[in-house]
Amino acid sequence: MKSQSLILIVEDNREVRLAARFVLEDFGYQVEEVENPVQAHEFLRHTQPALIMLDMNFDLDSTSGEEGLRFLRGLKREAIDIPVIAITAWSNTDLVVQAMQLGAVDFIEKPWQNQRLEQVIQQQLTISGLQKNNTALKQVLKPNCDKPIWQSTVMQQLMAQLNAVAQTDANILITGENGVGKSHIATWIHNQSQRNAQPFISLNMAAIPEQLFESELFGHVKGAFTDAKSERVGRFALAHQGTLFLDEIGTLPLAQQAKLLRVLETGEFEMVGSSKTLTSDVRLISATNAEFEKLIAKSEFRQDLYYRLNTFAFTIPALRERIDDIVPLAEHFLTHHGAKYNKPNLTIAPCAKQALIQYDWPGNTRELSHLIERAVLLCQDGVILARDLHLPHAQVNSLESTLPEMTLEEAEKHLIVQALNKFEGNKNKAAQQLGITKQALYRRLEKYALEE
Repeated sequence: MKSQSLILIVEDNREVRLAARFVLEDFGYQVEEVENPVQAHEFLRHTQPALIMLDMNFDLDSTSGEEGLRFLRGLKREAIDIPVIAITAWSNTDLVVQAMQLGAVDFIEKPWQNQRLEQVIQQQLTISGLQKNNTALKQVLKPNCDKPIWQSTVMQQLMAQLNAVAQTDANILITGENGVGKSHIATWIHNQSQRNAQPFISLNMAAIPEQLFESELFGHVKGAFTDAKSERVGRFALAHQGTLFLDEIGTLPLAQQAKLLRVLETGEFEMVGSSKTLTSDVRLISATNAEFEKLIAKSEFRQDLYYRLNTFAFTIPALRERIDDIVPLAEHFLTHHGAKYNKPNLTIAPCAKQALIQYDWPGNTRELSHLIERAVLLCQDGVILARDLHLPHAQVNSLESTLPEMTLEEAEKHLIVQALNKFEGNKNKAAQQLGITKQALYRRLEKYALEE
């Protein structure tokens, strides 16, 4: 790590530069030297060091430190994010304060103690590395902000309830079948909460080996166990002041449930291998497809932990229970996958929409997304037909086998009547179902004498 850290020394005294070079190279750092801030600015145009050691006084005078302060102002103005350690020939509190206000991270007095110099540099390099990793991590962990797609009454009611509790810090338990979109809903709750500017950390509990549970959630220190070759930050620390989403919480082994319960009750935990108690400030959202009543009855899940998880509990309906959402979701996935595979102008034919509605969707919205993605990849003429969906043959064949026995007008009339019957004469919903505008539906009603 040190061998990759380049330190720039900005110092007009050649002997001081040489002494600093010898010390820093002995500690394993790479070193470059310049005589003044002007040369330093030129150096920074083509090379970015890991850290700068900056003398505060040059040719202007020997006491004010104005040239060093001017250099710091320039770095701040140009948004150059490199840690700077100020060097002073004597203790000058006012100068040190001004330097720190302009962005210097620490200071060293001449003559310095070598161990103190190395300690300050290593500390600032570590902090700088953590800040860069944190910035990158926030980008990676930035949650998907897609708005949930729903038109069904049951989902509108559910989302209204979720919106009411999203602004609180209360723990939320989301239940529902696999693939209904529990993680998407958890992300939506975080985005609506007061913690939305902080991290959203997600962890699938079913994917963690039991022996790594504590390390994943609480982190570990170097040497805590055989393979702990470096310190690891746990999910509770990563989610500090943000939201921690624990998916498949029902799979958590009974032996580990007490450790999670303790954090939820006290807000305290320790990294594996450390005796230092840390505090947790997270909003917990959990999800599962398990039936807790059965798990608790079989003593496979602690009832007290269950009560901690479900301050508010919500069940996401299966896709087959909210038919009105199927076509809007399919069109949403069509737009998403169409953009992904550079096929932006695809449409779903009415026969395909009808096939989607008739299908039972055991895999829920996840299955729908995968099916539309496959149809996008296979579609050649811009319109996805029922046969392009590759749904179970019995359902698709039953839909398409009637078409050869009808004329095109008869088939269109048949679909219009079906849609109107399904929505009890509601023309807005019927038009949406058929994939046409309300005006286009009225024209067809008049054409086929179906106004009444």
